[in-house]
Amino acid sequence: MSEKVFRLPDLGEGLTEAEILSWRVAVGDTVTVDQVVVEVETAKAAVEVPVPYAGTVIALHGGPGDVLRVGEPLIAVRDSMASSETPVRTPDVPSTDGASGNVLIGYGTSADGPARRRRRTAPASRTVEPASPGPAAAPAPAPSTPSAVRVISPVVRALAREHGLDLATVRPSGVGGVIRRADVDAALAEREAPAPTAASTAGTRSDVHIPLNGIRKAVADKLSTSRREIPDATTWVDVDATELLAARAAMNAALPGSDRVSLLALLARLTVATLRRYPQLNASVDLARRQIIQYGRVHLGIAAQTPRGLVVPVLADADTLTTVELAQRLSETTALARDGKLPPGRLTGGTFTLNNYGVFGVDGSTPIINHPEAAILGIGRIIDRPWVVDGAIAVRKVAQVSLSFDHRVCDGGEAGGFLRLFADYVEDPVRALAHL
Repeated sequence: MSEKVFRLPDLGEGLTEAEILSWRVAVGDTVTVDQVVVEVETAKAAVEVPVPYAGTVIALHGGPGDVLRVGEPLIAVRDSMASSETPVRTPDVPSTDGASGNVLIGYGTSADGPARRRRRTAPASRTVEPASPGPAAAPAPAPSTPSAVRVISPVVRALAREHGLDLATVRPSGVGGVIRRADVDAALAEREAPAPTAASTAGTRSDVHIPLNGIRKAVADKLSTSRREIPDATTWVDVDATELLAARAAMNAALPGSDRVSLLALLARLTVATLRRYPQLNASVDLARRQIIQYGRVHLGIAAQTPRGLVVPVLADADTLTTVELAQRLSETTALARDGKLPPGRLTGGTFTLNNYGVFGVDGSTPIINHPEAAILGIGRIIDRPWVVDGAIAVRKVAQVSLSFDHRVCDGGEAGGFLRLFADYVEDPVRALAHL
C-alpha cells in the first residue's frame, strides 16, 4: 500500500503558516499531479496549492479556518493502484505520518482553475449512499443539519460543544458560509456580554471582535516594525497638477484604448524619473551589516486598498518600462491584488512605495514607510484651488504631495530636493521627458 503525505509547502517570502480557506477536493476524490486541491490564505495573499501526487485522497488535515504551519501534513493521497477501497468521507480526519520533502509544483501556472473533481465508485460492500432506504450502520447527522453543512473543523465543533453553543445561531464568515473559530469566539463573547438595560438600549451597538490575522496581522506587524525601527520624518508641498492632467489627456487622445495611461501610472513614471536623480531614496538600511543599500533597480510598490486589507503590490524593474508598459503592468497588478490572486512573490521586494491616498478624498497624510524601504511618496486629491500664475490669481488643479523618509538614509536636503524635483515634474511634465 502506497500512501503519501503532502505537507504544507514553503510558500516563499519568509511565510511560516497559512490558513485554510477552502478545499477543492474531498476524501475519496481522485487527483492528478499538479492539480489544485486547496486554497489557503497567507499573511500576504490567497494562494492555490497543487498536490505533487496522483491517486485517491484519503485524508484532509484541517478545515476552513484552521491554521497550519509550513511542514505540517496538509493532504494524504493513496496511489490509485495500491487499493480499490474508497475511504469513507469524514471531516474528522486523523493525522497521517510520513516523510514528504516536496516542493510546490506548478505554483502560479494554473490559468484555468482547478481540475474537475472525479469521484470513484465505491464497491457494493462499501456503498456510501444506498439507492433504497435501509437501516443506518451508525448514527450520523442528517445532511440538512446546519452543523454538518456549515462546520468543517473539528476544533470549532469541540469549542461549541464545550460552551453549549448552538452552531445554528452562529453567523458564518468563512468561504461558502462555513463557520470558523473566530465566529464561535464572537458568538461566545456576545452571549457572555452583560445584557443592556432599558435605558441604554437606544442608540447603542454591540462590541465587535475582529481577529487580527492574515493580511491584517501582516500589515500591523510591518507598520509596527517601521515605527519602532525607522527614525522617519515627513515633508510636503502643494503642486499645480494642471499641466499634468492636460498632458495625460493629450497622451491618451493619441493612444489606442488598450494603451491609455492612468493618472497613477503617470505619477509612477514621474516617481521613477525623480529616483534616477535621487537614488538615495531608493534604498534600505541593513542593520546587521551596518550599511545602507542603494538599489540599482527601482522595484516600485503601489499601495492598494483591497477588500482583504491594505496590500502593496510591486512593479519589478519599473525603471526599465515605458510609460505605456508601466500603465499596463499597474492595471494588471492592482486588479489581481484586489481579487486576492497575486502570488506572495509579487507583494514583496519593493525598494520605494507610491501611495495615492487622494482616492479617499483627503488632501494630505504622513504615510508610514513600508519597512524595510527608506521612503514613501504620498499624493492627495487633486481639486480646484486659487493659485498665483504669472502674478495673477487663477483656478488651477492643485494637490498636496508628501514624502516620509528614513533620516538614517538621507538628510532633509536630499529629501527636500527629491520632493521639489517631483513637484516640478508634476507642474511641468515636459521637463521630465529628459529623464524618462
